[in-house]
Amino acid sequence: MLWPEAVKSEGPGRLRPPAGRSGEASLRLDAAPAPVKLGTSFSLPLVGRVRVGVGRTDLVRRDPRPGPPHKEEGTDQQNAATRAALANLEARPAWRCDFFKAMATAAVLAISSAPDALAQRCVTPADLAARAGEEHPVKGVHTFDASEKPIALAPFTPVPPSLRGVIRRVELPPGKKLIALTFDLCEQPGEIAGYDGAIFDYLRREGIKATLFTGGKWMRSHAERFPQLLTDPLFEIANHASAHRNLRLLSGPALEAEISGPQRAYEALRATTAATQCFAKAAARTPPRLALFRFPYGACNDAALAAVNDAGLLAIQWDVSTGDPSPGTSAQEIANAMVHGVRPGSIVINHANGRGFHTAAGLPLAIPKLKAAGYQFVTVSELLAAGKPVIAPTCYNVKPGDTDRYDHPLGLLAGHPGAAKTRAANAQSTEVLPWLTQTVPSTPKPAREPHVPAQKSPGWWPF
Repeated sequence: MLWPEAVKSEGPGRLRPPAGRSGEASLRLDAAPAPVKLGTSFSLPLVGRVRVGVGRTDLVRRDPRPGPPHKEEGTDQQNAATRAALANLEARPAWRCDFFKAMATAAVLAISSAPDALAQRCVTPADLAARAGEEHPVKGVHTFDASEKPIALAPFTPVPPSLRGVIRRVELPPGKKLIALTFDLCEQPGEIAGYDGAIFDYLRREGIKATLFTGGKWMRSHAERFPQLLTDPLFEIANHASAHRNLRLLSGPALEAEISGPQRAYEALRATTAATQCFAKAAARTPPRLALFRFPYGACNDAALAAVNDAGLLAIQWDVSTGDPSPGTSAQEIANAMVHGVRPGSIVINHANGRGFHTAAGLPLAIPKLKAAGYQFVTVSELLAAGKPVIAPTCYNVKPGDTDRYDHPLGLLAGHPGAAKTRAANAQSTEVLPWLTQTVPSTPKPAREPHVPAQKSPGWWPF
């Protein structure tokens, strides 16, 4: 790739590389064969040999230093733009002029479509990669329990009447097979929830878009990871309340604080991220406000729902739950719930805060099958823009009223189908499970419903 950071024109047929490169003479593109085909190579004066390969497009340029020529290689995304531009030259006359235009266009395309070059240099693949043990929640930590600091928030408009209510899925035009994967990143008081890096490693490796419903407390306690997610074009950040409290039990200032807390954390962290040299450009491209909200536990009442919509937030539920918060739900069961449960326009809920116990293992089992079935993965906002939201008047998991049980957390396990399986899994786990130390317990999934596998209860640890 020709210097993706900056390519400046010095007149017809001239390119100047960015500062700091060796061999910085202005480059005249005066001599080259025509046509240019993939798999061939040619020489340019003062540049060296340009090799147009099927796998990559590399520039082997002349270097004033002794030794072999220095090879400049672009990323796969940058080289794809270069190859596309060069391939278009085959049937063109005025080769010299067209080559300059094509290469300059390819550089611009690469800059605009690839992640910011400076951010790429500041954050290495090793920085983004999963770290052993990072996915485990840590109990007994109160460092971030205090509410988000009050700041002047970006302006917003309440949700219009046509979109008020709870969005469960999206009705799409015939032939469109889009689905939205969502991952909850919630955190309660007295803990630091996990970061399941293996999930994000896989999504990045496969180029899978996702919407991340993120708690305000989780944003603040993960100061290194949150900017990485915020500035990654694959991911959309959404509001999952401040500290995962049951909004059905709140009112007045407490309810307002739980809804607005993530927005305050988001704006403060976005400003901090934008002020850093590494992420300035990427952060500037992120929206000033969060647009989507997911209720903790998937539970709401009329007052909480109205407060969320009045705050300019669309309430997003799901129509496919994988059961990943239960340690008794296997990776294969998670994959089966996704593969057999989705339909065009589905919204799928998973967890990436260390409480999707087998989600990282389940995704590689499900994603290839969904791709083979013709599904494309989009963010929730993209899904909403592609069709008509299916709106319910209240929150629920499988049927209206089934999340109201979180109002009464004690004794919910008694007599519930599948309780023995989950209790056994909990007993064998070395994880300090949240329902063993919090007033809100986990509940195992009930017996599987064979005809609608995605509609089984996903276990009780909070959505």
